[in-house]
Amino acid sequence: MKLTQLMLFSRREPVSRTPAEVGLAYEPIAFPASDGVGIKGWFVPAEGEGPKPAIVFVHGWMWNRLGNVAGKAPLDDRDVDFLPATKALHDAGYSVLLYDVRRHGESQKGKGLVSFGPLEKNDFVGAVNYLRTRADVDGERIGSIGISMGGTIALYGAPECQPIKAILAVQPAKVTTFNNNFALDQFGVFGPLIVAPIELIYRATRTPPPSVQDPGEPAKRLGSTIVKYVQGTGDRWGTMVDVLGFAEGTPTLDGPVVHYPSSGRYDGYRYVSAETEEIVDFFKRNL
Repeated sequence: MKLTQLMLFSRREPVSRTPAEVGLAYEPIAFPASDGVGIKGWFVPAEGEGPKPAIVFVHGWMWNRLGNVAGKAPLDDRDVDFLPATKALHDAGYSVLLYDVRRHGESQKGKGLVSFGPLEKNDFVGAVNYLRTRADVDGERIGSIGISMGGTIALYGAPECQPIKAILAVQPAKVTTFNNNFALDQFGVFGPLIVAPIELIYRATRTPPPSVQDPGEPAKRLGSTIVKYVQGTGDRWGTMVDVLGFAEGTPTLDGPVVHYPSSGRYDGYRYVSAETEEIVDFFKRNL
């Protein structure tokens, strides 16, 4: 089925806009992930002289460096726009790096299937390594915003490229929880039977299978990285219980998990564009 294919291989949403749309200068960039996969993105430099702190934006499944365009996939989704938060962070004095996760946008696909973190963490590490080659970036003051799969990727990647000062993780999820709830929501009571063979497909392709993916495990190794978790109250695919579990094992938190009012998973992503002042405040306090 189409949705099962998307779970395994994702899709490529064309990069159809640029930061210039909100008045931002930017540089097209390319860098290798830590396992050699070619990654493409943009660097939006902060104004002023000298090295500046930088934020790495990490997007979700089937999206690209801009966020999500609604109506392109066979599910009930909504637009998710990263540019308002990018501009707010830039105006507050931060450089911003936005990139396409492997198998998404303009980046290479690499080996294996979409693992929702264990493989894609290499893209995050590559992005941080790239930032630390730039004279205009303070390599000791790097943070990240990760949304959905992107939140999971940041949690997996940050322990591999410390120091990462702060992570804002919006609706990260366990793949097993997400797949089961997503299948129930989309296909009804027989939905979980449809996605059950996915575990075997992952093992056959030597991709880390859903059963071993748990962002709570790398979160335990984040040390002094300050993490803020945001979870929508009406999310039918991820769960508050899982996110509270991630937070419980995270060494350094910026307060309790934000219970963001929502009527569904995509409604919870409104946080990224609607709460830009809160996002900037988080990094001002912690980066």
